[in-house]
Amino acid sequence: MNASDFPQWITSTLGHAPRDPALFQRALTHGSLSGASYERLEFLGDRVLGLIAAAWLYERFPDEPEGALSRRINTLVSRETCAEVGRALGVPGWLRLGKQARDDGAVNSDNVVGDAVEALIGALYLEAGHDAATAFVRRVWAPFVDGQRAAPRHPKSALQEWAAANRCRPPVYTLAGRTGPHHAPRFTVSVELPGRAGAEASAEGTSKQEAETAAAKALLEKLS
Repeated sequence: MNASDFPQWITSTLGHAPRDPALFQRALTHGSLSGASYERLEFLGDRVLGLIAAAWLYERFPDEPEGALSRRINTLVSRETCAEVGRALGVPGWLRLGKQARDDGAVNSDNVVGDAVEALIGALYLEAGHDAATAFVRRVWAPFVDGQRAAPRHPKSALQEWAAANRCRPPVYTLAGRTGPHHAPRFTVSVELPGRAGAEASAEGTSKQEAETAAAKALLEKLS
């Protein structure tokens, strides 16, 4: 990407012309590159995204109980959703990575892309305020909210409910392995319903939680 195009990309992507482009460059700088990284901005952006999403869902679904709203927000702010948003916006093309991290494929990591999206929200909040951050989140996350006709059940919760309904013991998750460098790990998790023949599956993810979720989803599909 041409560095001279960066301010225009920020303007068109976030809906805000950056007064300090360096702030937004930091939001896209991975810790593998020397200097300030996106970590502090990601910390802030994660909280800003959560508050905006919570207020939005509270307004959008006035009759839903806390449990349903919690399932919705967990989906909206998940690392997978943030990474999907980031790829749609073209974030990977603007990531600033050290050579080893780039060679290791960190540019394609859900963790890295998702963290960068949250860092961009943090930078936008700092420079333009809550209203600008809210406008951005509501515009970009709208397909995920509009697509939730019913509050989604998390695969791990759904598997737990399936086990109870079918008189099985609760699911057991086992970390089967971890590969890859520190900045772009891959976890393999297996899940089984003890005592039920064939009720097992495994999956990979960029975090242990992501791998457990994928394994639960795979087992649910197998059981159905």
